[in-house]
Amino acid sequence: MTLQLALAQVAAELALFAALGFLFFSLDDLAVDLIYFGRALWRSLTVYRRHPRSNARSLVGRASPGWMVVMIPAWDEGAVIGDMLRSTLARFDHGDYSLLVGYYRNDPATRVAIEAVTDPRVVAVEVPVDGPTTKADCLNHLYAFLLRHEAARGRRARGIVLHDAEDLVHPLELRLFDRLVGRAGVVQLPVVPLPDRTSPWIGGHYCDEFAESHGKELVVREAVGAAIPLAGVGCAISREAMARLPVAHDGKPFAGGSMTEDYEMGLRLGALGERTMFVRLPAEAGEPGVVASRGHFPATLGAAVRQKARWLGGIAFAGWDRLGWRGGLGERWFRLRDRRGPLAALLLLAGYVAALLWGQLWLAAQLGAPNPPQPSPLLATLLQVNFVLLLWRTLMRIGFTTQLYGLGEGLASVPRIVAGNLIAILAAGRAFGLHAKGGPTQWDKTAHVFPTELVRS
Repeated sequence: MTLQLALAQVAAELALFAALGFLFFSLDDLAVDLIYFGRALWRSLTVYRRHPRSNARSLVGRASPGWMVVMIPAWDEGAVIGDMLRSTLARFDHGDYSLLVGYYRNDPATRVAIEAVTDPRVVAVEVPVDGPTTKADCLNHLYAFLLRHEAARGRRARGIVLHDAEDLVHPLELRLFDRLVGRAGVVQLPVVPLPDRTSPWIGGHYCDEFAESHGKELVVREAVGAAIPLAGVGCAISREAMARLPVAHDGKPFAGGSMTEDYEMGLRLGALGERTMFVRLPAEAGEPGVVASRGHFPATLGAAVRQKARWLGGIAFAGWDRLGWRGGLGERWFRLRDRRGPLAALLLLAGYVAALLWGQLWLAAQLGAPNPPQPSPLLATLLQVNFVLLLWRTLMRIGFTTQLYGLGEGLASVPRIVAGNLIAILAAGRAFGLHAKGGPTQWDKTAHVFPTELVRS
């Protein structure tokens, strides 16, 4: 067997493996699309003929506010936490809230930045160990402080809101949470990444992915009865629901050994029978934007790979062991979708290697070598079907990105698919390596940037 024939057979086997996997995943995605558009059509023909579309301003009304507590875990955030707190205080349209900010005793820069914001609604909470531990551990210390704080005030919080040190909050967020935590144990708002002009490919691919996942995926997830996982920011848990978790989990509501404690919390509360709700509403009638949590995401390849590896490891690898396969058909379907990331990365790698090998064989043929064998009829058919499905997936990506960011970003989302695939492949490798070693033992966070230019504009 010649080397050329051997390479052609390797390329064909890799391509067949990738094509079969892509077909399965594409049909899975197509089912989500059909449910999404079918639901939208049904609501347009029924619900919205009888009732006007909701908006946040009309929903919150003028009800007297309850005490809302925002938990902000922080490690090595001295550069951003001060700006974030001042912005949050200025933006929140709510009459009764507290910002509990956790910092570590060996992180004086973060402590000084928090204490420089002299407002009684900001409460600095020291974690009495050297950091970093894990984000969940920091949140558990904040929860323990909240219990003492509630006892001292003689009053219980209405809801607990989660945010990170780089988040740009929406003014109506707390009022919306205040209204809705009585209807659901968990409320998640969309997360909208801010475009980063210095990182159009790495930072930009987050815009595309969240536009589709928080514009369509979570809508369908709720529609089929699956629990909504928390994103860790822009989410609220009713005080009653939060109180149920320590009873079931060794006195601590957040899973201290998890890399994705926020994701797990939504599913754990759903398994306890709490209603989980995804809320995507414009602030005012006719406004194009939605009430959402905004912020910058990693702008470098290394930082993006580290973050995606943490998500993959916590959801796909550890999540399988920690959460299992509980719930009804819709719940199990979306847990399967959540955990397909490592296999998807393997399929992408196989597809790219096959394409590279075929490219080399084609180039060799142009230089005088014999033409490589043609793909088998099965592989040729799979490639044709997958090409049509890829076009559909690309149109979905363009459409949802355009809806949030405009046509320019929508068109840019097409080449950014390749950047996202590269990050996914590298992240899966890192996640597998960390999982094989037992997972990270401390907070594997990335450097944050606060969008001060938006606050000042």
